[in-house]
Amino acid sequence: MRSSILTRTLVSAVTVVGIAAGSLATAGTGFAASEPVTKPAASSGEISTLATNNLGLTQAQAKRVQLFLKKHWGYTGAIDGQLGSGSWKAFQKCLKRYHGYTGAIDGQPGTNTVKALQRLLKRGYGYGGAIDGIAGPGTKAAFKKFAAAAPNIKPTGLR
Repeated sequence: MRSSILTRTLVSAVTVVGIAAGSLATAGTGFAASEPVTKPAASSGEISTLATNNLGLTQAQAKRVQLFLKKHWGYTGAIDGQLGSGSWKAFQKCLKRYHGYTGAIDGQPGTNTVKALQRLLKRGYGYGGAIDGIAGPGTKAAFKKFAAAAPNIKPTGLR
């Protein structure tokens, strides 16, 4: 009796899995586009331009940073609270001039950008961690302090 229950349970489970798998396999064809897509795929440069990286800041905090960048570093984009490539290019100019950034002004907040940002944050915003290029919790917390002070910050990034 016990093996009969086990067998029925196993057969039921296999049946459910088979039905689910068959449904998933045909679901893709049911939602296929009826017309070919004529829009060309975005290049990687276009995608990176659209990406934002606020490093833990809220939109309101990021707007304060953008206002600092507009006032001192030639940021000309929208004050929208989205730190995209335009914001990061302006920030990289500051970091290059005062905080040891040696990379290209490319608008990508990569490891070298974060290292320079950490140097800035260590000098005046409570960052106590390593200059490792990793935007961890300590970097993000200090960046929030920077954003809070942004209206009173000098072009160097220091108060």
